[in-house]
Amino acid sequence: MLVSVDRGETRVAMLEATGTVAARKAPSSASRRKRRPADASGYRVAELYLERRGNRSIVGNIYKGRVDNVLAGLEAAFVDIGLEKNGFLHVDEIVLPGVEAPRRGRGAGREGRQITDMLKPGQEIVCQVVKDPLKTKGARLSMDLTIAGRYMVYAPYGEGVGVSRRLDDKERERLRREAAKLDLNGGGAIIRTSALGVKRADLERELLYLFKLGEVLDKRVAETQAPALVFQEADLSVRVVRDIFSAEFERAIVDDPKQHHRLVSFFSRTAPELVEQVELWEEETPLLEAFGVEDVLASTLNRRVDLPSGGYLMIDYAEALTVIDVNSGSFIGRGKGARLEDTITKTNLEAAEEAVRQLRLRDIGGIIVIDFIDMARARNRDAVLKTLRKALEEDRTKTFVVEISPLGLVEMTRQNVTDGVREIMTRPCPTCHGEGVIKSEETIAIEFERRMRELAGRTEADALLIQMNPRVSAEFTGNDARVLRAVEEATGKVFVFEGSEGLPLDHFRVLEEGDREQVLERALPFRPGEEVHVEIVEPHMYSPGDAVAKIDGYIISVRGGTRYVGEKHLVRIEEAGRNSAVAALIDVPHGGEGDGDELESKIRRRGRRGGRRRSGARTASTSEATSPE
Repeated sequence: MLVSVDRGETRVAMLEATGTVAARKAPSSASRRKRRPADASGYRVAELYLERRGNRSIVGNIYKGRVDNVLAGLEAAFVDIGLEKNGFLHVDEIVLPGVEAPRRGRGAGREGRQITDMLKPGQEIVCQVVKDPLKTKGARLSMDLTIAGRYMVYAPYGEGVGVSRRLDDKERERLRREAAKLDLNGGGAIIRTSALGVKRADLERELLYLFKLGEVLDKRVAETQAPALVFQEADLSVRVVRDIFSAEFERAIVDDPKQHHRLVSFFSRTAPELVEQVELWEEETPLLEAFGVEDVLASTLNRRVDLPSGGYLMIDYAEALTVIDVNSGSFIGRGKGARLEDTITKTNLEAAEEAVRQLRLRDIGGIIVIDFIDMARARNRDAVLKTLRKALEEDRTKTFVVEISPLGLVEMTRQNVTDGVREIMTRPCPTCHGEGVIKSEETIAIEFERRMRELAGRTEADALLIQMNPRVSAEFTGNDARVLRAVEEATGKVFVFEGSEGLPLDHFRVLEEGDREQVLERALPFRPGEEVHVEIVEPHMYSPGDAVAKIDGYIISVRGGTRYVGEKHLVRIEEAGRNSAVAALIDVPHGGEGDGDELESKIRRRGRRGGRRRSGARTASTSEATSPE
C-alpha cells in the first residue's frame, strides 16, 4: 500500500501480487524508517483512492440535522444537515429509541406506522451519511449510527453481533465465540474482515475505545444546535489503512513524515504487530512514480483499455449506467488451426479480468453492462462468467452479477458510495456540457442563415453588423462568398461580420443596424496605410509568390510572402475590404526598408502602432503580435 500526501491532495494506491511473492521479512526498528528498493515487478495497481483538501468525502460523518420535509408518497424525508442540498432519509433507515419502525419499502403492506407519524418537519434528529452527494442528488442518510474501528463497527442502536461474510465459516464461528460475552452497552457490533485471527482481548480493548468515541458523540449532540456536524470520519489515508491494511500486506509506504507518524501512532494503539510494516519514503524520486502508479492513474481517464492479446475495451459513461464494450481488435487467433470461437473466447476471458480491474481502479458504481463478443457455445459463456465472478472476489465493494445473456451481455450492479477517480480528477466540458459532441460550424452557419433572413424581414436598415466566431462566418465568406451573396440577394440587405476566436461557436449578436456606408465603415478592421504584425500561415492559392495571413477570420494577402510562411512579419495594408485585404511586407530587406539596427528600431516603432483598431473592430487573435519579436 502506497500513501502519497501533497498540499492539496492525498492519494492511496493498493498494489496486488500477480504471482508468487517471496516471504516478507519484518524489518528491525532501526531500519523501519528506511525504505527498501522500489521494485514493482510482480505487482500491479489494483485500487486507487483520491481525496482533495477542499472536497473530502462525507461518508461516515454524523450530523445533527433538522427535518425539512416529509413525503409520505416516497416514504422518505429530506433533512437539512447544513450542506448545499438536503439529505435523503428513507423510512427503512429511521431508528428512534423506543419506536419500532416497520421495514416496508416498495410493494409492502400499508400496516404499521406511517413515516408522517414518526417524523415531523422541524424535528431535530441525529443521522449519518452513508452515501456522498452524487451529481444532482443529495447525501443518503441513515439514523442507524455506526462508529468504525479497526476490528469492529459499533452500532449504539443495533442488536447482537455480526461477522463479515468474507471470512470462512470456521473463522466466523470462532469470532462469534470470542465476541459472545462482550458487553455492548445495549448496542450491537459487526466484526470486520480485518479481525482475522484476533483474540477476545483485542476486541475488548477496541470496544472500550469505541465507547469513548460514543460518549464524545453524545456530548456534542447535546451541546450543538442543528444543523451541524457532530462527528467527522477520519481522513483518506487513516480510513483506507484502517479498513484494508492487515498482515496480508507486505508493507505500507508513506512519503510524508507527519502522515507516517499518524499511521504509526494509530497502529500502536490498535494493532502493534503492524507498526513494523509502516515505512517512510525518503528518496528523491516521487513515491507513486517509482512504483509506476502515475501512469496507471493517468490511464483511468482513457476511454480505451488494451488487452494483452490485441483486443481492447471501450468504456462509456451514461447518467444511470456504465457500458463496457469488448472488441477483438488486432487479435486473430494463434496458429494455423485457430478457430473463430476460440479467438472470441480468449478475448472475452481477458476482457472479464480487465473489466473487473477497471471497475476497481476507477471505482465505477451503479448499473454496469459488459458487452462481450457473442459466443456460440454455452460452456464458453459459462467459462467467461466464472472468470468474471472469480475476479470480483477480490473486490471489497458489494456487487451483484446476472447470468450472461444469449447476446453476450452481462448485467451487474456495484455499490456506489462516493465519487470515483474520474469524477474527482475531471469536470464536464464547458462547451459540450459532457455530451462529447458539439454542433459543427456548418450546422451553426445554417441556423444563423435562417436568423439572418428573419432579421432582414423585421428591419428597415440597409445593412447589419453581426458578431460571431470567425470559423462560423468563414462558412459565409469562403468559396468567394457565394453563400453570403446568395443571402444578400434574397434579402436585399448587406451583412458584415466581426468577431474573434474567443467567442463561442453559437454566439450571434447584432452590433449595429444602419445604412450601408455607416456599417461598412465600422466593420473594416484596417485602413490603407496601417501597419500590423501578422503570422503568414500558407501560400496564396491563386497568386504565385504571395501568401495568406489570417486575423480572426479576416484574410490578408501578403505580396511576396511565400518564402516567409510560418513566420511573423510587419506588413502595411494597401487595400482593405469587407472580408479581405492586400498588404506588403515592410520588415524585410528587399521591401526597401533597410536592414541592421535601423531596420530593427523601425520595426519596433511600427509594432507599437500596428495593433491600432477603430472602435468596434474585431479583436486580434494569437496570429497578431502586439509587439515584434
